[in-house]
Amino acid sequence: MIPEDSHLKERARKAAKIIAKPADFKVCEGCDSIVAARVATCPNCHGYRFDEKPASVVEQARLLASRAQTSVIADDLF
Repeated sequence: MIPEDSHLKERARKAAKIIAKPADFKVCEGCDSIVAARVATCPNCHGYRFDEKPASVVEQARLLASRAQTSVIADDLF
């Protein structure tokens, strides 16, 4: 199990990458996950509505980086 501090540092690292290139991502309106701009459906909830505004992506990345993960993702199931 990864310590909480290490987990948050990893989330902050990923958020920094997203914030650096927000046009490469979008926010799922079903589950608030950040996904690659090229996807047609969210890999987490299979939603198909997205907020593609760079400002929304940056805001969501900052939010997600500031707290521990609360959702179940595909990697958690294996």
